[in-house]
Order: sequence, then C-alpha cells, then structure tokens
Amino acid sequence: MNILLETPRLLFRPLELTDAKAMFKMDSNPNVHKYLWNKPAQDIEESVKVIEYVQKQYKENNIGRFATILKETGEFIGWTGIKFVNDHIENGNTNFFDYGYRLNEPHWNKGYATEATQMWLDYGFSQMNIDKMNAYTHAQNGASNRVLSKCGMQFMEEYVAEDGILWKWWQMLHPENKE
Repeated sequence: MNILLETPRLLFRPLELTDAKAMFKMDSNPNVHKYLWNKPAQDIEESVKVIEYVQKQYKENNIGRFATILKETGEFIGWTGIKFVNDHIENGNTNFFDYGYRLNEPHWNKGYATEATQMWLDYGFSQMNIDKMNAYTHAQNGASNRVLSKCGMQFMEEYVAEDGILWKWWQMLHPENKE
C-alpha cells in the first residue's frame, strides 16, 4: 500500500515490521491496555504478528490500521485508522468498517486522537465512500468515548460482549446520506 496521509501534526502510513519495537513498547504498557482486556503484550513477537495481520488486511481489504507518526520528531506514537471487520462478530455485526486507534501513553491528552479521528472519518467518507462507519469502545473509557462524540459519531447502544465486558457501539453515516 502506498497511501500516505497527514494532518497538521501527524503522518499516517502503512504499518511496517520495523514498527514492531515501538508498537511493543506501547502494547506492553498496562495503562494502554486498561480498557483492552487488561492483556498487555508480553513479547515483541506479539507485535510482529499484529503487524503481519494488518498487512494482510491491506492486501485483502485495501485498508487497515496505519502507523501514526509525530511530524515534529518522526516518532511512532501509535496506530489509527479504518479496518474492515469480517473475521468476527461484534455486537451482532460483521462485514463492517470500523474506526479505531491506540496511542502510547506519553501522547495522551494532546489532541492527537481527535486530530487523527477527524482525518480518518473524512477519508473514509470522502475517499472510500463508506456509507457507515462504526466504532466500539469500552464503556468506562471516558477519553475515547469523548473523542468519538466530539468528532461526530453517534452513540447507538451499550452491549455486553462475549467476554462479559460492557462496550459502547458508535456509528456515523456518510454525511451525504443523512436524512
């Protein structure tokens, strides 16, 4: 994939195996995984497998999560982006576009999640012509729930996943399809 995107402070590019060390640093932090099943990565090989999985999504769906880089320093700060969910059922849904992000803790509360979310929603609707974007967040993850709301996603419902955790389901319709 040759898609490169940017915002005033961030660059977005496909994940590469060279991102594994920075991704492992992020995913081994228990605070990053507080609302992600509390299962921080234990080995860099887990990060390599995630990157390989995302690269497979690029080939199969022409989209996936992207490395998110701070322009000012060139630092990998996490991943953001759209993926096509067709490998499991979430809240009774499969075969849908999902927006998501994960940022390393030193980069929280700086507006990067909002900046990335706005860009990806615009990209999904204007470049990919997606009819409907979905997202799901841990019900207690106030920061992520605020980001999605602030960026125009609508809270649809709470649901209990198979793991017994309460999640929030979010959705945004293509702006031209709103009634």
